[in-house]
Amino acid sequence: MIEIDDRAMDTMLAEDPGGPVVMLNLLRFRPDGGRESYQRYAQALRGGISARYGVQVEYLGEGGRALVAEDGQAWDMVALVRYPDRTAFVNMIRDPEYQAITHLRSQALVESVLQPTVPTGA
Repeated sequence: MIEIDDRAMDTMLAEDPGGPVVMLNLLRFRPDGGRESYQRYAQALRGGISARYGVQVEYLGEGGRALVAEDGQAWDMVALVRYPDRTAFVNMIRDPEYQAITHLRSQALVESVLQPTVPTGA
């Protein structure tokens, strides 16, 4: 199961530069129904949970062949998801309603990267 532990979330909050955070999601689906399970997860997020925490999907795209990457770095899907701030993200992850659907994400993925990003100011 793919989970975010409390220490990782506490560290992310401690390093908070303030302002919105865009989470980079790199997703590799299980071959046996992973896409369908992820679709159910995304559908469950729409509405109450997303609205309550100000979640905005900025970009969602199918992964293509990597032009420059180490072996094994081909991803099935890429998503950029904006949250008003890091606290909103952590509160969503800890919300019991979110916890009730997180198994769908875990069942969907064989591997993932979830990385907070901040604007460079450039």
